[in-house]
Amino acid sequence: MTAAHLRPAWAEVDLGVIAANTAELVRLCTPALVCAVVKANGYGHGSVEVARAALAGGAAWLGVALVEEGVTLREAGVTAPILLLSEPAAEAMPEALAHDLRLSLYTELGAAAAAEAAADTGQGRVPVHVKVDTGMHRVGASADDAVDLAVRVAENPVLHLEGFWTHLAVADEPEQSEVTKLQLERFESARSLLADRGVTPDLLHTANTGGATAFVEARYDLVRTGIGIYGYPASPSLAGRVALTPAMALKAEVSFVKVLDAGERISYGLRYAMPERGRVATVPLGYADGVPRRLSACGGEVLIRGRRLPLAGTVTMDQVMVDCGDAPIERGDEVVFIGAQGDEVITAEDWARLTDTISYEIVCGIGPRVPRRYVGG
Repeated sequence: MTAAHLRPAWAEVDLGVIAANTAELVRLCTPALVCAVVKANGYGHGSVEVARAALAGGAAWLGVALVEEGVTLREAGVTAPILLLSEPAAEAMPEALAHDLRLSLYTELGAAAAAEAAADTGQGRVPVHVKVDTGMHRVGASADDAVDLAVRVAENPVLHLEGFWTHLAVADEPEQSEVTKLQLERFESARSLLADRGVTPDLLHTANTGGATAFVEARYDLVRTGIGIYGYPASPSLAGRVALTPAMALKAEVSFVKVLDAGERISYGLRYAMPERGRVATVPLGYADGVPRRLSACGGEVLIRGRRLPLAGTVTMDQVMVDCGDAPIERGDEVVFIGAQGDEVITAEDWARLTDTISYEIVCGIGPRVPRRYVGG
């Protein structure tokens, strides 16, 4: 056993499920290509392993947020096209191009730095993607500026306009479809202006998982699917539109058992009182590992021996306590925080609903000190 596996706690990631989810999204989006987004360590699942599984499932591209994330994939032997979803700092351009990462550009400074780095490579025209801000207002050039920038990229002897794209702000909220449709209209207008100036990018792309699921017209040539490949819809309102299965389970083993009388209080703040005499199990996962501290205060449960059992008292940094009542729980019993046991299932969406967040935050929050175990590969 390695030092990383001495604590009886782990995240189990099914790579066969990643591949199957990707294949479902490929079937949904064809003829558009699928770009599997593996930023943030593959949404907590492991970027290299997820990348390989997604490519095996039919993804043609990969998407990352940081140059460092792309370098990690290249150093692991991944050869598929990798798109940087944000414009890198000027000083990072040479490293990005040295590892054959597709640049997103939306500023004059970024385009100039990209051209300088591309010229230094001596490798001919470097493919880049220009991003237009159609309403999310995070990054991207305004429509007019994006068209001007794309034209200058197309005319540059060391740059090639491979892509023209935008990001949808509320595609996961079908009740705001008019906002998404307005963004798509703005994108189409920019694309038309670009065509009027004689420039046609190789790839147009606007759709994230929500956009690909709910708006056929958003798929264009490439869709960027993040949360979907990990088995979750972009929002609960889009559940069931694509057959997806969660790929990650979070598990541990009971490390200590004690018997407490009715009325005894547990954990920091002593906020939980035993309703009756019973067993309390301590389990070695806590908020430093991604178990939300507030989960116990809003009805959080775990699975032990196929039963749903409530968290007892405040989640601590390294451990939680579980009120097991009269269940014959023993040290070494498997505890499922997220995943299935017997006929019961707890999902990241369940945690998200209880803690008023989204499944993305839950899976990304499973910390680095939780070892990943891969199955189904």
